[in-house]
Amino acid sequence: MSGTQLAAATAAELIATQPGRLIGVSLGPGDPDLITRRAFARLTSSARWAYPVTGPGARSHALEIACRAGLAVPADALALHFPMTRDRVALTAAWQQAAAHCLTALAGGRDLAFLVEGDASTYSTFGHLAATLRDLAPGLAIEVIPGVTSFAAAAARLAEPLVSDAGVLAVIPAAYGIEVIDRLLDQCDTLVLLKVNPLLDQVLALLERRGLSGHARYLERLGTAAERVLLGLDGLHGSRVPYLSLLLVKNPGRHATPPAPMASSPLPDPPTGSPR
Repeated sequence: MSGTQLAAATAAELIATQPGRLIGVSLGPGDPDLITRRAFARLTSSARWAYPVTGPGARSHALEIACRAGLAVPADALALHFPMTRDRVALTAAWQQAAAHCLTALAGGRDLAFLVEGDASTYSTFGHLAATLRDLAPGLAIEVIPGVTSFAAAAARLAEPLVSDAGVLAVIPAAYGIEVIDRLLDQCDTLVLLKVNPLLDQVLALLERRGLSGHARYLERLGTAAERVLLGLDGLHGSRVPYLSLLLVKNPGRHATPPAPMASSPLPDPPTGSPR
């Protein structure tokens, strides 16, 4: 048993008698005004903060949202490293190490508030962290505070409905691949593509081929000073876009009827190392 595993096991035993709670605190996509009252209350409680970073010294978008809300970062706030990789071995190791740090912090009975950009239940690192902690300490109490998702904020920013009446909505990371995106365009009235940076040019080419470029909207860094909203996609070809970006695509030619069952092939796994 490694030192990290031993420390985690010891902390898990302490949690059984002196439990602290793990709290997933959703902060919304970037605008501090979208932080809920419940999330703000947890951040101003006696709970210790934890936040995700991609590496030593890296910035944390979640932490920056809290700072823009006028909150001072506690001196004992805990930075947890989640690498940007699709390597399952590296990701599992990162989750295990982060979970061990959390268990040590929780062992004294103090709550631990994990800051999450967007919503903690939607394509979030918090879900993997919570699952790892449940395996290590089955009796651990976990609270999840919901938040405004980036795609809900995007629809509001555009002042357009995300989906209406009997419409079908799908939300996926663009990393699921062009084949999956192409199939979903036939089955959905609105398709939201998150984190479009890896496949942007391929997605733009697909939308052009399908005649849907004029029905797509691009948004990045919602709710921040660097927010950008494009109602046309012409300027995006060949450009590099940030991780915090999305495309909202409407398919007005689709009949608003429930989609046929998906093909038997499952969706591929998206990258899961991105900290949110």
